[in-house]
Amino acid sequence: MTHQATTTYTLNSGAQIPALALGTWQATDQQVYESVVHALQKGYRHIDTAAAYGNEEPIGRAIRDSGVKRDELFVTTKLWSSNHNDPESAIRKSLELLGLDYVDLYLIHWPVALNPNGNHPIVPTKPDGSRDIILDWPFTKTYKLLEPLVEKGYTKSIGVCNVTISKLDQLLSSSDIKIKPSVLQVELHPYLPQHKLVKYAQDHGLVVEAYSPLGSSNSPLLKDEDIQTIANKYDNASIATILVSWAIWRKTVVLAKSVNPLRIESNSQIVDLGDEDGEFLNNFAEIKGGIKRFVDPNWSPVVIFDTNE
Repeated sequence: MTHQATTTYTLNSGAQIPALALGTWQATDQQVYESVVHALQKGYRHIDTAAAYGNEEPIGRAIRDSGVKRDELFVTTKLWSSNHNDPESAIRKSLELLGLDYVDLYLIHWPVALNPNGNHPIVPTKPDGSRDIILDWPFTKTYKLLEPLVEKGYTKSIGVCNVTISKLDQLLSSSDIKIKPSVLQVELHPYLPQHKLVKYAQDHGLVVEAYSPLGSSNSPLLKDEDIQTIANKYDNASIATILVSWAIWRKTVVLAKSVNPLRIESNSQIVDLGDEDGEFLNNFAEIKGGIKRFVDPNWSPVVIFDTNE
């Protein structure tokens, strides 16, 4: 009853984005190289990375060594917070590391700017140990600097990560925005379904991407008996397969991260989830006792997640 995930969505830029992507966060260079080669050879066509992951170079090598043509791939990378003042230099560096002429999607990783001249290239800190944040630099200003990257051909589409409805509304209502965001990437799984945010984004023409779709590497979702009961209905599919299938059932892109060859393959095999089972997972957090967010760095005094809805 499982089958290869081949669903694609049309972005407001006109591009086609595969619903299944290989996530590449927290993997060593050799792991990510082998994972990307294996995933592409097994049918994946969407690779998600970020400058802050530090793995763009091995991913670029893997793409070249996979034998898959560039025009068959969808490649995403992200602008890190310490480069909000100069996205063009940042994307040129990412393209150099990836060995690509362009990426298909470029995202603002977090809606907060860090000091580009701070004491660390990724997380500059103040003497008290807190992050060295530029408090008077709104992320909408950064977004405006992304628009010329499309016009210059560095990226086909642009978007944002880790924002709630309030910030997304702030961006979409900006009168000087010429290129609407194509994608919103946020943490999504049955413990954190964020129904209101997903609906708001989709109603405004954005495709929503789900990172950490299994909750986390040690998520109790992968051991939950109720989800296992659902999986048993689909010819004993794995819980991971059910969670990936639910993400696609919701019409979202799912970033399935693994460095295990067998799991990379199994994550690409989905089921046609029935609406009853999809709705059960929609309400899973309420059934299990509440919302749980796994990715929530300390950006104090900036509040990133003003709601979990």
